[in-house]
Amino acid sequence: MVIGGTLQLRVLSCSLHRSSKTFWVTTGMFPQELIIGFPKCVKISKVAIQCYLVRTLRIERSISKDPVGFEQCVEKGKTLEFVGFCGNSVATYLRFIIKSAFDHFVSVHRVIAEGTAENT
Repeated sequence: MVIGGTLQLRVLSCSLHRSSKTFWVTTGMFPQELIIGFPKCVKISKVAIQCYLVRTLRIERSISKDPVGFEQCVEKGKTLEFVGFCGNSVATYLRFIIKSAFDHFVSVHRVIAEGTAENT
C-alpha cells in the first residue's frame, strides 16, 4: 500500500485519511508493513505514528524512485505513539514495519512526516 504525501508550505505532512475516525488494521500475521511515498525527495525532520497494540516497530527510508533499497532508521518496542527520526534524513519513501504485537491485530491511526523538499 503506497499513500502519497502532500507538500504544504515547506512542511510535509501525510496521514491515513485525515479523520480520527479511520484507521488501518493489520490482517493478523506479522510482520506487516505500510509504505508512504512522497512526490519528490524530502529532508525529513520528524516522524510521528499513533498505533495500538504494537510491540515492535521499525521505520526505514529509501531514496530510490521506486519503493526499494530501504535502510533502517529506528526500531522501537512497546510503542503507543512514537515521535522521532534519525536526524535530518532524506527520503522518497518511508516504510513502517510492525514486527510484532501484543495481540493478533493492531491498528495505525495516524502517520505524520514533517520536513522540507530537497532542491533537485
